[in-house]
Amino acid sequence: MSKTNILPDLLLRSRNRRRNAKLLRIDSPDGIAEYRFVDIGGIKQWVTIRGEDRRNPVLLFVHGGPASPYSVFSPLLREWEKHFTLVQWDQRGAGKTFRRSGKTAGGSITLEQLARDGIELSEYLLERLGKRKIILIGSSVGSLIAMMMVRSRPDLYLAYVGTDQNAPDPGFDWYGQALAALRAAGIAKGIRLLERMGPDPARWKREDYDRLNQHLVRAITGVPNMIMDLMLPSMLASPDHTIGDLVAIFRGMTHSLDHLFDELMTFDFSRIGTAFDVPFFIFQGDTDLFTPFGAARSFFDRIEAPRKSFTVIRNAGHLACFARPGQFLEELVGKVLPLAGQPSLPADAGRGGAVV
Repeated sequence: MSKTNILPDLLLRSRNRRRNAKLLRIDSPDGIAEYRFVDIGGIKQWVTIRGEDRRNPVLLFVHGGPASPYSVFSPLLREWEKHFTLVQWDQRGAGKTFRRSGKTAGGSITLEQLARDGIELSEYLLERLGKRKIILIGSSVGSLIAMMMVRSRPDLYLAYVGTDQNAPDPGFDWYGQALAALRAAGIAKGIRLLERMGPDPARWKREDYDRLNQHLVRAITGVPNMIMDLMLPSMLASPDHTIGDLVAIFRGMTHSLDHLFDELMTFDFSRIGTAFDVPFFIFQGDTDLFTPFGAARSFFDRIEAPRKSFTVIRNAGHLACFARPGQFLEELVGKVLPLAGQPSLPADAGRGGAVV
């Protein structure tokens, strides 16, 4: 059952931050734990690089939101750092990058600009970490950005892994699924709002979209709630984020969506296509209300790539990798890590102890 009250997380914030700071400590002689601003696209952008062994493959997370930095989830991914050097990046307009650059220094925010930034960061990581290629994970809106990166510069990437995968929905199947979820939850205001908005996102207004998402979050049942169970508790328990940082996250999300709303609602997937020059993986939550399973599967079936695989993350909705980090890690190590010539997953891997 999902949380309905975040007050306990607020009251226990100091304790949980201390526990997660201890959990995140990296003491191994070959480990890396770097937190810094990097010059990317003409501004300073926040990047964290963490792992138990620098020799491990590099995995770059391209977060969604837009502008929802995933570095707050680092405690949930602590076990991943035994197998990968994990890079988290606060994109232009997001998190600590937004807090430093503000609304004006970051310039115009488009998916194309974010993809260019991601490619520049990838080049920096290859040089900084002495690697030939890196693994790319794109989540939610980040799946669009990551696919654009891979299409533009496949030479930089060992594989693409999409999760919470954005995909074409020409028949507006999502509309019926969302209405059904709102009806099942008895959210009358959400039903009336979505019926008034209609099935075509190109006709939606920004203020209606914001209200609709609030209703849809309440309609999530049976799986960890992306806001109440994952995002808010992780933000409050993050030892690397002050209250000012958390405020900047919300301000950056609003600012970035102001820039990206029209582009996201009318996104043309022909900009990306279906032919990729790197191995292509999708790990999708089986009950994702925001980026539905069926659309992701249909998109995957049309993909042409040297190697491809579709994996179901069981009992997970949106933000599947944080809802089920152990299962997600097992799939990464079993299916993606062999591309880098790494050994298989030990029997006890994937069990973590983050406090959220």
